[in-house]
Amino acid sequence: MSEEKDLSQQLTKIGVEEDGVLANPRTVCTVCKHLYREPKILPCLHTFCLDCISRLEPFSVAASGQRNCPQQGGAQKEEAAEKNVRVTVLCPHCDSEVDIPPSGPAGLSTDHLALDEVFLETLVSDGPLGCDLCGEGGAESRCEVCCVNLCEFCLQAHRRQTRTSSHSIQPLQDLKSRGHLCRPVLCTHHQGQELLLFCQLCDLPVCIECASTLHSEHHCCPAHEVIGCHRDRIKTLITARLRPYLQRLEQTLQKVEVSQEALRNRVEAAATEVRKFAQGYASAVETHCLDLLRRLEELHLERRNQLHLQRVQLQQALSDIRGGVDFADRLLTFGSDAKILSSKGVTLRRLSSLAESSCGDHLAAFVPNDGSSIRFDPQGLAGEVSGYPVVGVIHFKALDPSKCSLDEEGLKQVIEGQQAHITLVCRDSSGEQMAHGGDHVLVSIVHREKKNCVVESTVVDNNDGSYKVSYTPYEAGMYSVWVCVKAQHVKGSPFLLNVKKKLRIHTGIFHCCSFCSSGGAKEARCGCPGTMPGGFQGCGHSHKGHPGKPHWSCCGSTTEKSECLPANVMKAISAGKHLRTVEL
Repeated sequence: MSEEKDLSQQLTKIGVEEDGVLANPRTVCTVCKHLYREPKILPCLHTFCLDCISRLEPFSVAASGQRNCPQQGGAQKEEAAEKNVRVTVLCPHCDSEVDIPPSGPAGLSTDHLALDEVFLETLVSDGPLGCDLCGEGGAESRCEVCCVNLCEFCLQAHRRQTRTSSHSIQPLQDLKSRGHLCRPVLCTHHQGQELLLFCQLCDLPVCIECASTLHSEHHCCPAHEVIGCHRDRIKTLITARLRPYLQRLEQTLQKVEVSQEALRNRVEAAATEVRKFAQGYASAVETHCLDLLRRLEELHLERRNQLHLQRVQLQQALSDIRGGVDFADRLLTFGSDAKILSSKGVTLRRLSSLAESSCGDHLAAFVPNDGSSIRFDPQGLAGEVSGYPVVGVIHFKALDPSKCSLDEEGLKQVIEGQQAHITLVCRDSSGEQMAHGGDHVLVSIVHREKKNCVVESTVVDNNDGSYKVSYTPYEAGMYSVWVCVKAQHVKGSPFLLNVKKKLRIHTGIFHCCSFCSSGGAKEARCGCPGTMPGGFQGCGHSHKGHPGKPHWSCCGSTTEKSECLPANVMKAISAGKHLRTVEL
């Protein structure tokens, strides 16, 4: 029976319940939450019970090479050869992928330190330890070779036997007082034999009997002779590489934790700012809402009073006219000639006064305002309230097409083939510019002689009561420009548009005379009718036909910034002059 199983049986005998609170967490398996039973070390250096490892679900299974150990018997070697696979599981503690030996979890290394901790836990427990040999009486000693607890009677018998007389036996009380146990590691193949040798070929600790039988052809040396180099290798890895890296990890982790705390504080501060902003903004929106509602109520009262006043005035006018008409009808119907003549003066004066008021078209001032011009623009900028920008504007001005104006500068000096722009400004009845757009604007540009010649136009709403109209005429002539808003002509519509032909660019040079500008070249000719004697065919100073000022060599025009007019050229040709434009 292995040492681990032996210890597990001892724990069962002494009645240690692992569900209770234990002083040392290193004695408890983190999977089953019980004291370790046959603790095995995974390649990630985490320890679990053998049964717990056996119950782990395989993460992957792959083919693997099999190497037989000399300690395995023939049946074990055949069984291992059949299990020529590599099973990988996930460590329950760190989730690392670890390989299970082909021989199964039992082939993993035993955690003897965990066994020492478990045994020490049983010693310091309150319950009495029974004798492992006779099962009676209280155990007072322990054989460190056989790993059994002995009562006084069995202790004497243990010492009398030749095979066990040399075993190291320690009082349990002394073991308890140490607080740390250093139990011998026994061979799993030879009971009671301690692993004192090391097989360098198999890289395994062995006992004396293993060295003489299973490892007889291998080089086995005492463990204390080789422990130095192996201990130094472990120490070197720890001190030279892992501890510095561990310190850097701890420092980095500390920085991350500090950053986490700073992040949490920053987020909480930002959340507080957001809540404060939201509360302030909600308050500003509520205030703005109340202002809009109050403004609506003011507009309502204003329009209602206007309508009431108009109603009273109309009722009074209606009453006056109806009374005058009724009186005149009765007078004409039932009155005698004498009665009519006697009342005709006052009647005519009254009826004339009423007729004059109606002829003056005073009813035009009584246009009922039904509030259709009042509308809410949710996107309109309304400035700031308590430092917060708010939107939402109430528009109440009514558009009056007769007060709308057009920037007629865009209708002047328009050249064919060039894009031109005009600006329409929409106004209310008081002549003030509307503060919003959205009105239906229609622009039509038609040639006055060629009705099928229509110029396409584009209207862009500037959302401030103005509209930009762009158009490109491709033919010269007179055009009519119709501008309508809400199907009504604006003031001055239709407008007159004169599109001029495209300017002809001068192809010559602007010079004083061809003689000077050509450097005295005889063949240089000019568009002006000037001539110079002496064989020169171009113009010269003070000679016949010279205009007396700088002019264009292509057409003879004396204006530098002008259009190249072919009329001058035709005039020169008719005069018998030979024209030639010379680029100098």
